[in-house]
Amino acid sequence: MQARGEQMEFLSRTKKKKTALSLQDLGERLVKLSDKQLKNIDLPEGVLAVVRMAKTIQKHNPLQRQMQYIGTLMRKHDPVPIREFLDTMEQGNRKRTAEFKKNEK
Repeated sequence: MQARGEQMEFLSRTKKKKTALSLQDLGERLVKLSDKQLKNIDLPEGVLAVVRMAKTIQKHNPLQRQMQYIGTLMRKHDPVPIREFLDTMEQGNRKRTAEFKKNEK
């Protein structure tokens, strides 16, 4: 039951799907990281274990189910710090690549 004055936020089906897919994409980005990089991210223990398990899966369909599961687990946690960390890390990689190409020329 809701208290007076509180309103339930209505989320459309499309909005729910987009949110779920964005969390699943975040999980895919996490799976691509090395174990050393994963240690630098403050991930909940359950999510970290599932991400490490996904790294060992080779077949497509089981991997897709694991990605969906990671997305489901991510709903319980705030994805913003994780997303910011990944963006910062990828931006640093792009800068290093650009500097390398510049020096190579």
